[in-house]
Amino acid sequence: MPPPNPPVPPANGPAPRPARAPLLTVSGVSRRYGDRVALQPLNLTLAAGQCVAVLGANGSGKSTLLRIAAGRDTPSSGQVSYGGRVMSEDDPVVRTEIAVIGEMVSAYPDLTVREHLQLVAVAHGEGRLAAGLVDRALAECRLEDHARALPGALSSGQLQALQLATVLVRPLRLMVLDEPEQRLDPAARRWLGGLLRAEKEAGAAVLLATHHTELAAAVADHVIVLSDGAVAAEGPPDVTLAVQW
Repeated sequence: MPPPNPPVPPANGPAPRPARAPLLTVSGVSRRYGDRVALQPLNLTLAAGQCVAVLGANGSGKSTLLRIAAGRDTPSSGQVSYGGRVMSEDDPVVRTEIAVIGEMVSAYPDLTVREHLQLVAVAHGEGRLAAGLVDRALAECRLEDHARALPGALSSGQLQALQLATVLVRPLRLMVLDEPEQRLDPAARRWLGGLLRAEKEAGAAVLLATHHTELAAAVADHVIVLSDGAVAAEGPPDVTLAVQW
């Protein structure tokens, strides 16, 4: 049998790069609670190094979508897959690779900021690297001066920074962030945008719900706008965010 012919380069230059395979796929997902439709069927794909931002008013379905995408709620129809496997919060791969920040801030009242981060790092198998990761997260999240503080001594913005720091001390491939800019002032929101861009450049995928169009414009590759549980608009941020919806 003769050897296969070598690929022929296109006449106008090198072949385009193949599209990245989706890491997260949301297919026809909807959610009902009794007679109330919280989320109408929608589709979403997200690859490594990309960000999808979901915008909309309170009650539009943003948090419902993120809970389903992270495996923390079951859709009424459709399916979510992660890395080609059906999404389940009980899957050890999901627990290892997906970092979630929800709307509520939670902290152990008797652990200092540093102890919180050490606990997260060790719990995710970063034992020997934990000290370095914690030092980096404290610096990145501007918490170095509060490393020995208990949660009760932190401001609301510092508590939010602690939640964000927890994702920096653990391995991850996907970040699911529900309004991570909450309780942050404008300067801190700009810092957050830079942090998320750096995580994308390092290969992480980001699914982000936000009220702030500036944050979406700074980070997102694709924007979905929800209204009453339905997609009102979607597309590239420079187009979608310029439309009144």
